Amino acid sequence: MGIGAVTARRREGGVGIGAVTARWREGGVGIGAVTARRRAAREDGYFGTIRSVDRAIRVALVALALLTCAVAAVPRTSSELGMVAAIAYAVREGRGLPGWRDGPIPYSWGGGHAREPGPSRGTCVGYHGSIRPCPARKTVGLDCSGLARWVYHLAFGRDVLGSGNTDDHLRKLRPVPPEAVRPGDLVYYGTITPKRVRTHHVGVYVGNGKMVNALRTGTTVRVDDVTAVKDFAGYFRLNAAF
Repeated sequence: MGIGAVTARRREGGVGIGAVTARWREGGVGIGAVTARRRAAREDGYFGTIRSVDRAIRVALVALALLTCAVAAVPRTSSELGMVAAIAYAVREGRGLPGWRDGPIPYSWGGGHAREPGPSRGTCVGYHGSIRPCPARKTVGLDCSGLARWVYHLAFGRDVLGSGNTDDHLRKLRPVPPEAVRPGDLVYYGTITPKRVRTHHVGVYVGNGKMVNALRTGTTVRVDDVTAVKDFAGYFRLNAAF
């Protein structure tokens, strides 16, 4: 599935700002409607009504701002999470996407953590891979959290996870019980307790016990069983605040 198709589905879901504005207008609280009421009140000489309409304008503007923010921050519906999974598959298949021309995307330690999301040269700082010497500085690609960051950025149109590592991203997520997991959620590995958070891997869950992930140096972004990595820590979903 290409980005165009994904975007079309998103629009069909009615979560765009245009849809919000249309619904707002249908409710009769648009600026035009409020202004018309104010003009009618002035013509009739009811200045008390004008003051009431002034308050209505302020309330309507606040309502629009809150509604816009709310819609922009709700990527947790089935359709939105499905979009994440579809983009993850597109990345795995090496399709041309914003930030990547085409072809399989190699694993690169630290890749995907530049200022803008997407494949980038990695780093050898903290590298413990079996391939020596470390190839990350010369490899444009993604590590596991760089992949999650980029996929979510493409799905939501903004850098919702940020450039941090798996532990940093986890602060923006909430746990999801196994029976409620959906394609598009994230799969975490490591230790996650109230007293300690130390994770070492993340993948994008795509259903049927599978995940799209950037596993290790020497591989490309691929599909693996969620059991392919030790220390399963649970499924997580983006908080509504992000």
